[in-house]
Amino acid sequence: MDDNMKFTYKIENLLPLGYLFLVIMGILKESVFYYQIGINILSYSSILDILISPISTITSHYIILIYIVLLFFICYNLPSFITKNTHKQWVQKIFELKNTPANLSTSELRNYYIFISVKFIAMMLLSFYLGFGLYGGKSTAEKIRDGKLEYNYQLNYTTGESENVNIIGSNSAYYFYVSKGNKNVKIIPVATIKNLEIINNKMLK
Repeated sequence: MDDNMKFTYKIENLLPLGYLFLVIMGILKESVFYYQIGINILSYSSILDILISPISTITSHYIILIYIVLLFFICYNLPSFITKNTHKQWVQKIFELKNTPANLSTSELRNYYIFISVKFIAMMLLSFYLGFGLYGGKSTAEKIRDGKLEYNYQLNYTTGESENVNIIGSNSAYYFYVSKGNKNVKIIPVATIKNLEIINNKMLK
C-alpha cells in the first residue's frame, strides 16, 4: 500500500470520529445560540435533531457550505503541503513545526503532519460553530429587544387562526418564533401548524 492509499485509509477511519466531533459542535452552536434568547434547546430536541444539527448548519447557506468544503479540501492536502514546505519559516511558525519530535521516520513524520491537519481543522470548526452560535444568538436577541425583526411569515394554525411571525428556528417537533407586536419568544409544536406562508421574500421582488 503506497503512502497516498495509506493516508486515504487513515482519513476514512477518522470519519466516524469526525462526524461525532461535528455533532458536538452542532450541539454547542445550538445551545449557545438559543441560550441567548432564553431557550434550553436540548429540552426541545430529539436524538434526530442532535444528529442532523451540524448538517443543517452547513447547508443553511451556500457560502457556509462552500467554506466547509474548502476547509476539508485544504486539510486533506495539508500534510503534503507541510512536507514540501517544512523549510519555510512561516510554515514552521503557523504549524509549530519546531516542536516536531526528532528522529522520526518518513511514515511517522507523515502521521505527525496528519495529526497537525486534524488539529487544525478541529480548531477551525470549533471557531466557526462557536462564533456562529455567539454572533447569531446575540444578533437575534438584540433584534427582538429593539423590535427590528422582519415578520416575513404568516403562521396558519390548524384551528384556523393566523399571525405574522419571525421564525427564529425549528426542529422536527417545534417552531421557535416571535409574533408581530410581541417581543416574547414563543414555542409551538409542529403538529399544531397547518402551513407557513412567505409574505415578504425579497427574492420574489
